[in-house]
Amino acid sequence: MTLDPADLELAGLRLDIDTPQRADGTQAAGAVATVTLSRPRRRNAMTPSMWRGLAKIGSALPPQVRVVVIRGEGQSFSAGIDLRLFSAEGVPAEGPLPDLRSDGFEAWIADCQAGFRWLRRPDIVSIAAVRGHAIGAGFQLALSCDLRVFAEDAKVCMKEPALGLVPDLTGTKPLVDIVGLPRALEICLTTRTLDAIEARELGLAEIVVPVDRLDEVVADLSAALLTTDAATARATKKLLSMAAGNTLEEQAAAERRIQTELQRERLGPLPS
Repeated sequence: MTLDPADLELAGLRLDIDTPQRADGTQAAGAVATVTLSRPRRRNAMTPSMWRGLAKIGSALPPQVRVVVIRGEGQSFSAGIDLRLFSAEGVPAEGPLPDLRSDGFEAWIADCQAGFRWLRRPDIVSIAAVRGHAIGAGFQLALSCDLRVFAEDAKVCMKEPALGLVPDLTGTKPLVDIVGLPRALEICLTTRTLDAIEARELGLAEIVVPVDRLDEVVADLSAALLTTDAATARATKKLLSMAAGNTLEEQAAAERRIQTELQRERLGPLPS
């Protein structure tokens, strides 16, 4: 699949791919893709076109991309779903939402979720660079990433229950995995806003930095992630992703299996 920058622009997205340089001046072994939510006049509010565009980006990433950075243009990561979608006004160039009572509604949600799910693939490490507000769908997009770097002005909120909705863009599992069920219930059902410091204390942000250092720190983190060779990084992410659902015995078996697979891939079969 090829990506047309004009189509991405209509969806409110921008994609840039860069191969960073190492400290010694040589190129890193892998590329960084930066996906920018680009509707700053709407605080990067999200639409179904944007979710479909994210899914297309995931399907069309070149194989050399090993790190994906998700960021918002301007002073907000994302204000969440564009609320005009629920009004008679609608959003220009967006069709109406499907009838919630229709048989195809669940399939429509699955299509929207596809824009979030690819960020967990084992062949990439995804980073959410969050400044300003990450509300509702924006919070879920940040939760879909492997790592989150927050600017000091970041504020997150799971707003969907206040709108009579459940969070349905793949954010509930990482939220519960990170903060536990009781805290996830409190965050979702109060729909309160968490600042960057509380987010870091709860494990929702790995790093909190001054606003003017966000891009620098994310670039440094991206470069550091590329210092591990691609096959090892992919195998390690795959292994770690299994750990939460495995017993110790199951995870030990996974370690043996994935180590064997990695070394056979690297060294080839035993000589006959």
